[in-house]
Amino acid sequence: MKAAELFVRCLENEGVEFLFGIPGEENLDVMEALRESTIRFIATRHEQGAAFMADVYGRLTGRAGVCLATLGPGATNLVTGVADANMDHAPVVAISGQAATTRMHKESHQHLDLVNLFRPISKYCTQIIQAETVPEVVRKAFKQAEAERPGVSFIDFPENIAEMEVEGKVPLKVQSPAPPVGAPAKIKEAAEMIAAAKHPLILAGNGVVRAGASAQLIALAEHLKLPVATTFMGKGVIPSSHPLCLGTIGLQSRDYVNCGFDRADVIICVGYDLIEYHPHPWNPEKDRQIINISRQPAEVDEHYIIAIGVIGEIGSTLDGIAALLPPREESASGNLHRAIVEEVRGYAEDSSFPMKPAKIVWDLRQVLSPECIVINDVGAHKMWMARMYQAERPNTCIISNGFAAMGISLPGAVAAKLAFPQRTVVAVTGDAGFLMNSQEIETALRIGTPIVILIWNDSGYGLIKWHQLRRFGHSSNVDFSNPDFVKYAESFGAKGYRVGAADELAPVLQQAIADDTVVIIDCPVDYSENMKLTERLGKLVCPI
Repeated sequence: MKAAELFVRCLENEGVEFLFGIPGEENLDVMEALRESTIRFIATRHEQGAAFMADVYGRLTGRAGVCLATLGPGATNLVTGVADANMDHAPVVAISGQAATTRMHKESHQHLDLVNLFRPISKYCTQIIQAETVPEVVRKAFKQAEAERPGVSFIDFPENIAEMEVEGKVPLKVQSPAPPVGAPAKIKEAAEMIAAAKHPLILAGNGVVRAGASAQLIALAEHLKLPVATTFMGKGVIPSSHPLCLGTIGLQSRDYVNCGFDRADVIICVGYDLIEYHPHPWNPEKDRQIINISRQPAEVDEHYIIAIGVIGEIGSTLDGIAALLPPREESASGNLHRAIVEEVRGYAEDSSFPMKPAKIVWDLRQVLSPECIVINDVGAHKMWMARMYQAERPNTCIISNGFAAMGISLPGAVAAKLAFPQRTVVAVTGDAGFLMNSQEIETALRIGTPIVILIWNDSGYGLIKWHQLRRFGHSSNVDFSNPDFVKYAESFGAKGYRVGAADELAPVLQQAIADDTVVIIDCPVDYSENMKLTERLGKLVCPI
């Protein structure tokens, strides 16, 4: 058989369900092999969309999402999505066709050194230079991509190697090492430090989601009455409605959750990656006692010098700490949690139009069930969703945060619907981010993935304007015009709705879900609330 056929068999062996990408001349043999494969090829309208789909699929499932491009511009179009996946620790295997090895030594049409291009944005990066190595390369790529901390493996597959005949080779056995168990002595030290603390606090990150350790985290928090703050990417590891939940940390302005950190003498960082939120804002004086619980050693940072590090499986480590300590009776988180809940509820009856960001968040939360999945784009709306959307389950409010790449929400929503076809999926996006990958509306319609796309429309780069106003007191070069989004939706064969009053959004959302197709909702937003929030948080008095 051809090396390309062996390659596809190896992908099947890894359990690949979907391959997102665009055909090209230099991946023709792989595409031909896919015709007889159980893998469903999802032809996208841009390679960036394919990479984002693989990114979100990997993050939601824990299994490597796979994307494919041809050489040259096809491969370079993958870069943004690949970088996003690698920084946000989503498992992805990215594959690119490549020029024949017989012309790599000279100036040649569309040839780039892709291995060196992708090396800084991947965990593992290689070129297949012999057909016989295909099983080893594919197995290593998936092993590296899915191992903690997950990330991207990139495979460069030259066209002449892909068409070579290879005999006697089969896919390698899929093996994943069990995560190590935390050292009992370290678990004991951590328990003793927590017992001696007056105001310990948990900071939970995306590693808790990846480890599936939400239940153990909640159990420890309830056992010891520990308040829990999460990163943007850790939203939902403890339900936002839980009385011990302090909400998310990550807004550049001071917020209620910072009050908990001000008081804390021991901060228990569980599955926390520094890429999610730098420790400087919550440990400015470098004086906090930090316990780091993770499957990897802690990153080096002068504001993150740990007192105790427990390296091992997160769930069993949390259980081990709980088993060593008697239950506590009181928590100081009650006032903070109530303040957060009251602020969120305070916008429930707001009738102003264009709609206030917090009102949009409120209505969206009321319409969606706890299991529904929201994929957030990047922009001012991301900050409002991260701060105020009440996630009740892990991986139900997806936020690109390490790389923070605009354009992720629409293709990400397509991937989420493929991964979980029975769950409602909503792409929450600004008008700018939406138009960066709006062509994937056609992909969603063609492959039959009904999604709702909620556009926060302010005809501008709202987040940049927010920063400009905070720093300079004025804005510049952030305004633009938009197409008629309803007609734009209809031109694809999708449905479109325009919100004309504050009381229309909730029923429009309900109708969009019931329509069971691709639906765009154009919702005007009043981002003057951005500066009002900044001013209000600047005067915040901790309710403790």
